[in-house]
Amino acid sequence: MPGGRLTYEDRRHIASGVAEGLQYAEIARRLGRPTSTVSREVTRNGGYAGYRADHAQQATGRRARRGKPVTSPAAPAAVDAYGRDREAVRDFEERFTAMMTRTGLPRMPARVLACLITDDVASLTAAELVRRLCVSPASVSKAVGYLEQLGLVRRERDARRRRERYLIDDDVWYRATAREVQVCAMWADAARQGAEVLGDATPAGTRLDQMSRFFGFVGRDMAQAAEHWRGVFATQRTGRSDQAP
Repeated sequence: MPGGRLTYEDRRHIASGVAEGLQYAEIARRLGRPTSTVSREVTRNGGYAGYRADHAQQATGRRARRGKPVTSPAAPAAVDAYGRDREAVRDFEERFTAMMTRTGLPRMPARVLACLITDDVASLTAAELVRRLCVSPASVSKAVGYLEQLGLVRRERDARRRRERYLIDDDVWYRATAREVQVCAMWADAARQGAEVLGDATPAGTRLDQMSRFFGFVGRDMAQAAEHWRGVFATQRTGRSDQAP
């Protein structure tokens, strides 16, 4: 029942929701449980990528047999160095990941990108990502490689500690937009060539001519907007640096 301990059937429903890629809030709504109950259950039993109902049930039984440590009845909520609710941050990461997957980004690269975006330094090592996501190093490496191809993540070698860090630069969205501008230019050029081959006066040629002009206009507009806002944000960052003590 809501508020009581999770049953094996509850855990099966949670595992099913995780397999569907649902958010903690949606899984909790279906169970009639608080979102925090579901997020804690998944986090302590393998994480979103590794949660299994059988394993969670067995692990809960083992913890119960060991007994629970005495805790303060009014223990404060877990918060980070900025006083933010860690659970709320994790829930946002899951919702942000789901949004990116709906727009076409594969789930693992989306999870890695969400971690980096929500990190205050925007820089994590492979080991840190493995711990946060509860996945294998190979999964992290493959996801980072995919994000590198999109220009969203950069590697930086820490020679002293012999490890790599993965970073998101301040101008990442400018560079990502520049890639889209190049794509628009490729579509515009290909469509223009098609219009010349098929003839501007033919239905197919007219269609390709309009397509070429559309992508040409959109690409130029995107490039101008990206340059404008890149300058605006660069000025704002400089202003904050000048005001820093």
